[in-house]
Amino acid sequence: MASVPEPLLLLHGFTQTGRGWDEVARHLALQRYRPLAPDLRGHGSAAARRPIDMASCVADLAALAEPGPVTLAGYSMGGRVALHLALAHPERVSRLVLVSTTAGIEPAAERAARRERDEALAAWMQEHAIDEIADRWSTQPLFADQAASVAAVARADRLRNDPAGLAASLRGIGTGVMVPLWERLGELTMAVTVLAGERDAKFVAIAERLTDELPNANLTIVPGAGHALTLEAPRAVAEAIDAG
Repeated sequence: MASVPEPLLLLHGFTQTGRGWDEVARHLALQRYRPLAPDLRGHGSAAARRPIDMASCVADLAALAEPGPVTLAGYSMGGRVALHLALAHPERVSRLVLVSTTAGIEPAAERAARRERDEALAAWMQEHAIDEIADRWSTQPLFADQAASVAAVARADRLRNDPAGLAASLRGIGTGVMVPLWERLGELTMAVTVLAGERDAKFVAIAERLTDELPNANLTIVPGAGHALTLEAPRAVAEAIDAG
């Protein structure tokens, strides 16, 4: 008898939608996994869902992961949400894949400064059209040197969002408002794969720390890639998921 594919819950980054995982899903061994890539609150088809806070996002995803277990993968913002979900419902997560993400900002002053910057950006977003927001977001150093084809796919996905939803997401689950989780990583005893792009120096360092502090983690640094691994190196991300 053929085995039933395991649910694979894929969580996208800020300004993206579940479609941001399309290329990764195309490379997966689909006989093993059944991909689920929901739009998180404030994004895509869930743009109008309120409230937007970590507890509400976790509740949404816990329902999708019930009864479990699922393989859980999150990119950037989605990785932070994935950590919260795994901590809240470890029995529903058989394996965790963290892509270009962090467990939060520890120094209170640095977190407060980030919160102020996020609030300023959220206020700006509310006053501008989605195409202007997409263009501004793409100019960050995180996305420097992306191939034109990758940048085009990323922009098309960002245009599936609306300004009010993105502003509310930034205010509700942005890194500035997120309570750091570093001290709780020891609770996550499931197997964890941590990925970062070779050119993404900040997140390579964070990935190394995540790997050190998680009890059962391994690290993959993707050669030649930057921050947006799900778009820049989808095959490498799929292979890391399949290897678990």
